Amino acid sequence: MAVCPRRTPSSLLVGLLAVTLAGALTPTTVAAAPRAPTTTDLSRPALDRTALDRVALDRSALDRAGPWAAGERWSVDLAVGGGDDVNVRTGAGLLRLADTRPTRRTRPAALAAPVAEGALLAPARTLAGPANRIHADLTAETPPGTTAQVQVRGARATGWTEWREAGGAPVVFDRPVTRVQTRVLLTTRDPKAAASVRAVRLTADTATVAAPAPAAVRSYRVFATREGEVGGVTANGRTIRPRDHFVALPSRRGLSPLDSGDYTVRVCTTSGSRCEYAPVWDVGPWNTRDDYWNPASVRENWKDLPQGRPEAQAAYQYGYNGGRDQFGRTVLNPAGIDLADGTFWDGLLLTDNAWVDVTYLWTGSGPRGVVGSGPLNIRTGPGTSYPTRGLAATHADVPIQCYVKGQTVAGTYRTTNRWNRLAGGQYVSHAYVSAVYGGTVSPC
Repeated sequence: MAVCPRRTPSSLLVGLLAVTLAGALTPTTVAAAPRAPTTTDLSRPALDRTALDRVALDRSALDRAGPWAAGERWSVDLAVGGGDDVNVRTGAGLLRLADTRPTRRTRPAALAAPVAEGALLAPARTLAGPANRIHADLTAETPPGTTAQVQVRGARATGWTEWREAGGAPVVFDRPVTRVQTRVLLTTRDPKAAASVRAVRLTADTATVAAPAPAAVRSYRVFATREGEVGGVTANGRTIRPRDHFVALPSRRGLSPLDSGDYTVRVCTTSGSRCEYAPVWDVGPWNTRDDYWNPASVRENWKDLPQGRPEAQAAYQYGYNGGRDQFGRTVLNPAGIDLADGTFWDGLLLTDNAWVDVTYLWTGSGPRGVVGSGPLNIRTGPGTSYPTRGLAATHADVPIQCYVKGQTVAGTYRTTNRWNRLAGGQYVSHAYVSAVYGGTVSPC
């Protein structure tokens, strides 16, 4: 990732400007000559416009940087590459949508809205030191009907923060982070128009914030619909497979990168008889800016709704927003989550759309195990003879309470008799867990 050159100190810039202007405005002595002086002989030297423009540009950049001028600065590499970049291309130094037509491969599969979108996911940057404030400077052209947005998130020992919009006011995290990742999102509602991004520059520094109060993991009952859309493309670039295992939420703030479970939910039937841990890989249903699980102080839109109530539910049940979603469509069901077919049929054993209990696991804390090989059976005890109570999808990050010794299992990553206890007294074999982060797991 390219790093911005260090800015010239303001005192040096002022001096350079003064010297340049002085040289430009001082008359030149003309030597005597046997011929009459020409216009060129009597003229002053031409102003060095290149030098002046360069000084003005650097001065302007310093002014724009404001209080962030002293922080760590870098530029996002806008080159497209890898499966994490969705429907974007780079040409002539500009990042644009690759296809501006709204199709099932250019919009989130769960959304079905008249909008095409694309995203560039930059590699995470390790900071020189911890920081909790990120400022983004976006250089872009956005014709009517198009948008360009910069989103950032930060990593700490317990995992990633949610994504936050970094345009205008800086993003301030409640705790310092050691790595920062950037996502550039482009959208258009006009197939003949596209935004173009020329540069994204970021600055990281520290700000004084109040210590966050301990918070319990958030869980709400919402209406779930089956996503289907096999062959379509999710918001993070996955081509949906038959009986796939993931979920969609109506906000990009909790959207995991491809093949990761940074944002994982635990979704259960209302009876609690079946649960699945599944990564958030798509955006929808209905909306894309409704992080309804967050409090009003953080929620991106519809802050007057109760925490935990999706806008689509309020629109459908109570006529909120005229009964319409953010795109102006009439809301036909109260869905707050979409379930991929495998999660719907195999994980929860559902046969129709239904109310479910959803826990947004990244809002909690504690050690997590990454399911590297799944779907993995969740059992009521530490052995394969115990009944199953659901599944943990591949790449899901599951909170581990403690571990016990049980039946020895030869799995993808090891042969072990360790079984990790999850919420509700359920267990998964450690033989299929690829990594543990966020803390030390103790014996039960």
